[in-house]
Amino acid sequence: MTHVSSHSPHGHAPHGQSPLRTVQVLGGGSAGSCAHVRSLTSGLVARGVRVTVCAPAEADHAYGFTGVGADHVHVPRRNDPSSVATLRAVCGEADLVHAHGLHAALRAALALSGRRVPLVVTWHTRPYAEGARAHLLRALERRVAKAASVVLGSSSDLVDRARSRGARDARLAAVALPAGRRPGAAHEGAETDGPRHKTRAELGTTDRPLLMAVGSLDRHRGYDTLLDAARAWRRLDPLPLLVIAGEGPLRETLQRRIENEGLPVRLIGRRDDIGELLAAADLALLPGCPEARSLFAQEALHARVPLVAPSTAGMPELVGDAAELVPHGDPQALAEAVTALLADPGRCERLKDRGTRQAATWPTEDETVAQVLSVYDELTRPLPLP
Repeated sequence: MTHVSSHSPHGHAPHGQSPLRTVQVLGGGSAGSCAHVRSLTSGLVARGVRVTVCAPAEADHAYGFTGVGADHVHVPRRNDPSSVATLRAVCGEADLVHAHGLHAALRAALALSGRRVPLVVTWHTRPYAEGARAHLLRALERRVAKAASVVLGSSSDLVDRARSRGARDARLAAVALPAGRRPGAAHEGAETDGPRHKTRAELGTTDRPLLMAVGSLDRHRGYDTLLDAARAWRRLDPLPLLVIAGEGPLRETLQRRIENEGLPVRLIGRRDDIGELLAAADLALLPGCPEARSLFAQEALHARVPLVAPSTAGMPELVGDAAELVPHGDPQALAEAVTALLADPGRCERLKDRGTRQAATWPTEDETVAQVLSVYDELTRPLPLP
């Protein structure tokens, strides 16, 4: 006898049945995973799915999960012992739990221990660890991979990693760049020259190249490599200015280096006008990237700004031939790529055109939601009657 799904492919419950109840779990949450959960939540709610987002309160303030129709439950960051108990209480009412990131997934698995609630896990980043911590990381990944009904990896290498850690079912995830994160199309032209010139004037780059980097100031983002490369730009005329938007634990260390070495670099803190900053830039620089699908890389290609990025796993798959890829952690290669692009407007134009074509191949938000809903439907449909 064929079975009947309890939920339609569009998320709306058939007449007389309650809507699908899902819980989305975030840890501290990178910008990529938070933006993804907000986009996913918006699409799920629009399709009749009930969504509760478990995340620190500051994540809801920054990304507005409740603003797109979700319930929000404050769950402290991962080192708080009360977080698993809070999750256990919330997840007890769910038809399905979807955790984003390794630590969120571990806490969700602990909260669901002994319960028959499907767990979907999305891996957005490739975590790094050395020495004894590397052994612990592998153990955590194995625990999460085996606990999950399905692991969704945002790049092929993360899918392979999940399988190598024992995942029963690992699939490549469609992860869209949310519409709100897409800068406008080509920023050249009469209608955009004004704002672009104003932004450049505010940054002090009306008559010199503007290089743009964005990301939290932490040790996995490659800022040491970027500042090493900036030393080589001091001999260029006109002298480029590198502007870095973001905050984090390395702020004081980086600022001290900039001042001590006389580097042409400005730290401008966390900004909510990244689209405008990008539109004003000559080049976008991504020295390091733990995320498989960097938001900044996608924003740069959408904005038609030539991108220099590391050739780490996930990046070639994301950008194809639409960016200048250099070895990770190689300041000389990074400096040479930037210098060559500044001297070659034709190459920059070709990268802009390739970026536009590459961005058109990325999944849409509708496609992302549809894939996730199909996974939810597989895991929550009732068993066939005997």
